[in-house]
Amino acid sequence: MLHLQSETDARWFDQVDAHLDEVLIDHAHCEKKAAGTALNLIFHYVENRDLCREMTEIVNEELEHFHMVLDLLEKRGIAFRRLKPSQYGRKLNDLVSKQEPQRAVDRLLVAGLIEARSCERFHALAQHVEDAELSEFYASLFESEARHHSTYTRLAKHFASEEQVMSRLDELAALEAQVIAIGEPLARMHS
Repeated sequence: MLHLQSETDARWFDQVDAHLDEVLIDHAHCEKKAAGTALNLIFHYVENRDLCREMTEIVNEELEHFHMVLDLLEKRGIAFRRLKPSQYGRKLNDLVSKQEPQRAVDRLLVAGLIEARSCERFHALAQHVEDAELSEFYASLFESEARHHSTYTRLAKHFASEEQVMSRLDELAALEAQVIAIGEPLARMHS
């Protein structure tokens, strides 16, 4: 369903255990960036009515999640602040073609893969953390992230055939697995 070619490894769980506050702060930033990505797609592909409608829903949902994470941080006494972001999103966005319509396909599929990895990480966090409130919170986000992944993948088929989209999704998923396997020293949602 998520088209990921790897699972989260023990290294990331060690980072979460050592720096949960930073992972939570980064999660808020990720939700904000996800809303920005969807909004940017509306501006870039304004002629595609289906895409604009669906991106509007994603923008609203991502901003709702952003506020939920901010509330969670406040409740836990964790100050929301700037963090050095992981390089995950940048590395994936560097894979996007510069020429249309392949650029549209790639942008949508990369956004979908980021949503898929977030979904997988939220599920992993829900299983891993001992804090019942936090576990329930992450379990509650699973469905919407999976839906976002499916939406992005489906919308990519507006710009290329299903066969082309699924083939490119396989290519990008393999590259995403390489990026996530390398990891990063910073504790981030996608480190």
